[in-house]
Amino acid sequence: MNVAKLCSDLIKIRSDNPPGDTREVAEYIRSVMEGIGIPSTITNGPNGHDNVISTSQKGRLLLSGHIDVVPALNDGWTYPPYSGKIDETWVYGRGATDMKGGCAAILSAVARAKDAGDELPVSLAFVCDEEGGGKYGTRYLLEKNLIHPCDVLIAEPTPAHAPAVGQKGVCRFDVEFAGTPGHSSLYPLFGESAVTQAMDFLAWMKKLHSRVYQQTAEMEELIEHSIQITGEGNTADYGPIFRQIMYNPGVISGGERVNIVAQKCSLMMDMRLPWGCDCDEVLDEICSHIPKSAVLTPKTKANASLTASDSFLVQKTCDAIGEVYGITSRPMVQWAASDARALRLAGFRALEYGPGDLSTMHGLNERVMIDQLKKCEDIYFRLIQSYTDITKDTL
Repeated sequence: MNVAKLCSDLIKIRSDNPPGDTREVAEYIRSVMEGIGIPSTITNGPNGHDNVISTSQKGRLLLSGHIDVVPALNDGWTYPPYSGKIDETWVYGRGATDMKGGCAAILSAVARAKDAGDELPVSLAFVCDEEGGGKYGTRYLLEKNLIHPCDVLIAEPTPAHAPAVGQKGVCRFDVEFAGTPGHSSLYPLFGESAVTQAMDFLAWMKKLHSRVYQQTAEMEELIEHSIQITGEGNTADYGPIFRQIMYNPGVISGGERVNIVAQKCSLMMDMRLPWGCDCDEVLDEICSHIPKSAVLTPKTKANASLTASDSFLVQKTCDAIGEVYGITSRPMVQWAASDARALRLAGFRALEYGPGDLSTMHGLNERVMIDQLKKCEDIYFRLIQSYTDITKDTL
């Protein structure tokens, strides 16, 4: 199976989220799986939110990828974003890195393992809606008991030499600030501005961000390695990303007219929480630093998660990476969130490892190197073999 061609074919099938319609790409993957000899099932969600999974979910290892992608405009691209252009080095297009390249590598590796003639020790799940939070994707499969706790590799793009075994927590919330309107010519003597309340709150958030959370010796070793890998090639200090609360006031709007003291101001906040930071405790602290008239509404809450570095899944993935690249591979942790957090909460041992040019993810001229696609296919194949050997030993 030509992994670059398969990646290109997947890119050509649009599955932007929003709107999240993955029917066509799910059907294409189902046909590939059936061609390999793996019976599959498509789950039908609202407005085309379809997942495709192997009918048998009894594997010791689950290989998973998401088939939705963020939208792309044509402007600024060297090749059209849904062209799936292939040259001597790269496959180009929206989803090449995040993460149709990883899905292609999974399918190619499974086809190769199937050709080897052994009973496959793996299950497969290609999900929708990861870019939209997973309500109709991984979370739906968990709620319906369509996938079952086991070891799981998610083909999210990572640095080539290190699988990601943990993700920071995520906390999203809205705040509605309420002021007292008045004539602008009399402010601040009369009136109370909801916009100024929001500004004061954001000033306090800088203090919260400056707090450094202490880590265990094991976690500190993982973080130091992650900082080294993440910072290769530049001089930025990545320490705060892993040890501190990162925050982004993504959307803010307020005020009624330029000459009225603002009565309303709304804020949408995204925070990423380090290990050792509890989401509920932080929200309680935040609530104590907003006016009593303000209303905070949590939207997403999840603490940082981690898969043990000495687990079979992590060790065998690192071994496979080391064999293919001729290096010593060690795991890292990530600052962003993914389906891994939901899977860990459900009892899965999860890690992420996949191909891609991280600098182009969600950006212009997204691309994946063909050589990396092939190496990922080889790594996944070796990992499958490790689980095949376990199955043989237990017979």
